[in-house]
Amino acid sequence: MSANSNHWVVTIVCPDMPGIVHAVTGAIVAAEGNITESKQFSSDDTGRFFMRLQVESAADRGVFEKALAPVKEKYGMTVSLDIVGRPLRTLVLASTAAHCVNDLLFRQRAGHLSLDIPLVLSNHSDLRQLADFYGVAFETVPVTDDMSKTLMERRILDAVEDHDIELVVLARYMQILSPELCRALEGRAINIHHSFLPGFKGASPYKQAHARGVKLIGATAHFVTTDLDEGPIIEQNVVRVDHSRTPSELMSIGQDEESRTLTQAVKWFAEKRILVDGARTIIFT
Repeated sequence: MSANSNHWVVTIVCPDMPGIVHAVTGAIVAAEGNITESKQFSSDDTGRFFMRLQVESAADRGVFEKALAPVKEKYGMTVSLDIVGRPLRTLVLASTAAHCVNDLLFRQRAGHLSLDIPLVLSNHSDLRQLADFYGVAFETVPVTDDMSKTLMERRILDAVEDHDIELVVLARYMQILSPELCRALEGRAINIHHSFLPGFKGASPYKQAHARGVKLIGATAHFVTTDLDEGPIIEQNVVRVDHSRTPSELMSIGQDEESRTLTQAVKWFAEKRILVDGARTIIFT
């Protein structure tokens, strides 16, 4: 890529019909763009078309938007245009478990995640030293009853507005979000949990799993919706285990999978690789 060029990421969602790809690529050529990556998918289930492109061009945003405008109108498109690799403003919600928070902050500092994390917000103070180690602001709002839960959710929304947050990550945040907060964060909040759900609920799922002799341990990352733990799935991972594993070993394995799965989901989101098709996701890897 030349020194005077920008590298854009373009995502498109619209009703599926003939001529879309031709029209989009023509608009990109008009904006003096060179396509460096292109993925597309037509959904038979919903009749919608999905596309993600990366485009190298010296044109600025205004030129691109002008070139895409007639195509957008003709095909009824929802179009997103952004700079490839721009750090995504991200709020991390936490409770007491450190593994997911640590993985996100480490990979962000190491340059493996294009995130800008201005704040870790928690209902416990346990992870303050961890956030301090990475130089990220940490704030505690204890949640002990309905009133304090309301205060916490109000603080979350204030933080989203104050920091212009684009993504909220529930990094083992052990509180159920209200329907109102779920709706406010729709499409930009990601949760992680072990894949035992809906079985083995409660505070000690790995002890329950050990008692039942489970053979698979995994994790699921999904978008937050008003339906608890039933939002569109982004990523899942699984590891086979056997009878020799202790409950603490199962927990360690499970936490590794939770960290890995959440980080991958966040990475895809930051790279604009996730598009939602009803109750499921389209992911252009």
